[in-house]
Amino acid sequence: MHGWLIIDKPVGPGSTQIVGAVKRALREGGYAKVKVGHGGTLDPLASGVLPVALGEATKLSGRMLDADKAYHFTIRFGEETDTLDAEGKVVATSKRRPTLTEVEAVLPRFTGPIEQLPPAFSALKVDGKRAYDLARAGEVVKLATRRVTVHDLKILPGTGRWFAEGETEGAPGPARAEGPLHHPSGGPPPRTGEELEDVTLSARVSKGTYIRSLARDIAHALNSVGHVTMLRRTKAGPFTLEKAISLDKLADLAKARRLEEALLPLAAGLDDIPALTVTPREADLLRVGQQPTGSAARPGLHLALLDDVPVALVECSEGVLRVVRGFNL
Repeated sequence: MHGWLIIDKPVGPGSTQIVGAVKRALREGGYAKVKVGHGGTLDPLASGVLPVALGEATKLSGRMLDADKAYHFTIRFGEETDTLDAEGKVVATSKRRPTLTEVEAVLPRFTGPIEQLPPAFSALKVDGKRAYDLARAGEVVKLATRRVTVHDLKILPGTGRWFAEGETEGAPGPARAEGPLHHPSGGPPPRTGEELEDVTLSARVSKGTYIRSLARDIAHALNSVGHVTMLRRTKAGPFTLEKAISLDKLADLAKARRLEEALLPLAAGLDDIPALTVTPREADLLRVGQQPTGSAARPGLHLALLDDVPVALVECSEGVLRVVRGFNL
């Protein structure tokens, strides 16, 4: 069992719990014990694509952490929480609600390279301690801004809700217009001047980008406040929801000893790396960490294969192959 299981993580469990569920499924299915690790943390309140690496694929987990991610997320305007999501306590409020036109106008300011302040409730370390531990203890957390890249940011067609003045949570006011928000590309435009209670966006971002911070900053740019009420990862590196399975499906496949049906090959995590066929002699050298010479491959990273079996992730420079990650397959 060397490869990837793509789990559609539900809201509730953390990433470590999902890894535990995969280990349990392997045991219950009678599979041999292998290393298991995830390729990118998802908050408990987030759902969606969580790549779980098995066996030799765990050597590529670091690359998955560095990969671009894509998300759908909903911003609720009017309240900002200390965690920047629905789990926290309200720390700021605003009566200001933006219109769809205003939201659309501000999104280009958050597309491309941007400076971002991570949330206080995050796993980043401050003086050797996790920021969320300090924040939960009531301490003031001082984090440095970081430069991240938002490759794409747009409003999802057919999402969002109108805001009615005087409305309270769970009790819609009489002036409220229920139903989906119609984006210009997905239907009739909204009525002029309508204010939004929330809006759902899609984003494709670089590593290190916090969607909760992005939502906070978008709300601030609209002279309001807001927090994330829904966060769903739709893509992590090359992996999408198309190949993802639920925890129930994971358990069912394990009991039937059919987990292989959902297992993607190790190389699936390297779809952006060109393949390089090597000779048996070159494969033997790479497997013991030596550097074959005389390769005609272009400079850069390659996946060295012998008869379609991954041998190593290699760096080619001036005809010399250097092992970056070796695979015992």
